[in-house]
Amino acid sequence: MASTIHEFSAATISGKEVSLADYKGKVVLVVNTASKCGFTPQFAGLEAIYEKYKDQGFVILGFPCNQFGAQEPGTADQIQEFCQLNYGVKFPMFGKIDVNGKDAHPLFKFLTSEKPGILGTEMIKWNFTKFLVDKEGNPVKRYGSNTKPEEIAPDIEKLLGA
Repeated sequence: MASTIHEFSAATISGKEVSLADYKGKVVLVVNTASKCGFTPQFAGLEAIYEKYKDQGFVILGFPCNQFGAQEPGTADQIQEFCQLNYGVKFPMFGKIDVNGKDAHPLFKFLTSEKPGILGTEMIKWNFTKFLVDKEGNPVKRYGSNTKPEEIAPDIEKLLGA
């Protein structure tokens, strides 16, 4: 059983396998995203907090997922183009994955077991569920889809020691 996110790897949206150990020493926000969701405008807020804190050691990792109402039907190229054109997304985006069920990406199995949701459920309920991870790779807090990215800023600042 893994003890930090640094023990996982994932394919970027361009298909390159990346070790999450590359993010050691950074505060990380892991988000499952979708381009055709009511919460999609959160890309703007995510990009804003990324820009605000990236030079202090903060990064957002976006993981597109099509498990909720088929709201991420696009190809990797379409997803990347959508995020850049509509929201100017510069934070790292990864390939489309499952976050629930038997085919869930191991990173999300780990995050949901470490930080279960309301009533202890490990399942992710919808797009734009967020997990805040400290510099050592330990999941610190889980936020639901309704939590706006800017509302997470005080917790990010605490972990950055800002």
